[in-house]
Order: sequence, then C-alpha cells, then structure tokens
Amino acid sequence: MSTPSSPSGGGSKATAAEAARNSVSLKVGMIGDAQIGKTSLMVKYVEGTFDEDYIQTLGVNFMEKVVSIRNTDITFSIWDLGGQREFVNMLPLVSNDAVAILFMFDLTRKSTLNSVKEWYRQARGFNKTAIPFLVGTKFDMFVNLAEEDQEEITKQAKRFAKAMKASLIFCSTSHSINVQKIFKIVLSKAFDLKLTLPEITMTGEPLLIYQQW
Repeated sequence: MSTPSSPSGGGSKATAAEAARNSVSLKVGMIGDAQIGKTSLMVKYVEGTFDEDYIQTLGVNFMEKVVSIRNTDITFSIWDLGGQREFVNMLPLVSNDAVAILFMFDLTRKSTLNSVKEWYRQARGFNKTAIPFLVGTKFDMFVNLAEEDQEEITKQAKRFAKAMKASLIFCSTSHSINVQKIFKIVLSKAFDLKLTLPEITMTGEPLLIYQQW
C-alpha cells in the first residue's frame, strides 16, 4: 500500500484545508483464544480505559479510532473475534480486507500461544496479504512467572513470530505497556513509514520486535 498523499477532493464547498486532507481506513483484525484480553486491548486503545470485568465477546466486536498523520485522517477499523470455537464461522468477517491481523495470546497461558498456529492457518485461508502481528497480553502478570517459564514462552513466541514473519509485541492493557505502539507499528508497516521506536528483545522485558524478520 502506498503512502497516502493525493487529496481526496471534497466538492466545491469544501475549504482548501478540507480538500487537502486525505482520509484512509485501515481494517485491523484481532484473533485468538477466549479471555486473553482482545476486547480490553481494543477498548484501551480506542477509549483509553481499562475494566477487568468485560463480558466475553459473543461473535464480533467492532470499534473505530481516527488518528491524524501529516494531512491524512486514518480511521482504524478494529474487529475483535470472540475466541470460542463456535464463532470461527465469523472469521472471514474479521479477516477479509484486513490490512493487519493481530494474532493474540495470553503470556501466562502457554496453551493460548500454541493455539495461534491454528488461528493463523485458518485466517490465512481468508486473507493471505494481511500484515501479521503476534501479540502477547498480560505482560504485567507474565513478569511474576518463574524465570525459566518466561524464558520458555519468550523463545517459543520468537520462534512462532519468525515462522509467521510477524512483528512480536508483549503488552499489558492494565499497565498501558506497548498498547499505542502496536498500532504505530501497524501504521508504519501499512504505509511503509519510517519508525524510530527502539526494539526490545531481552527476556523479561516487554518485547517489541518489528524489523528482524
């Protein structure tokens, strides 16, 4: 996708400033097992709030957030698929036309990382071009795990991300760790923009790997 630059027009009554503004929509899908924090991450990014008592997503959640960059209004259209297997028939709704797909897992539950393989395989069946992200949630709880468990999960996540050619990000919604950065990286990858965020690669740190593979 090319960098947005051409004016979108806007009719004869539009002011020059309005006419010069471009508007682009970016669809982002969020996929992964139930109760790993997909909805929490979406709400935190869009509204800036965190609530531990979200009701499980039944089907699909959808929210939008507009960010401005240069002369362009970019609307993030975020689609969050409920993680129970009975909602897998709604996967095309979330995957189709997505510019990026966040494959998410709970850093404290290894089974949710293992599930990513199947989610990835199924989503790729509907969308082969979306930019993949591997996102580990609940980093604030992950740091309390035994060191060897942190090491094992980090190694496996890096291995998966490399195989998927995905950016790898560990985040915490409740502690506002790397939430904004996920979507900054989505934006930079979608429009091939230069990003100066330093990468974080060490075990025990909130990983941010988006250039290595």
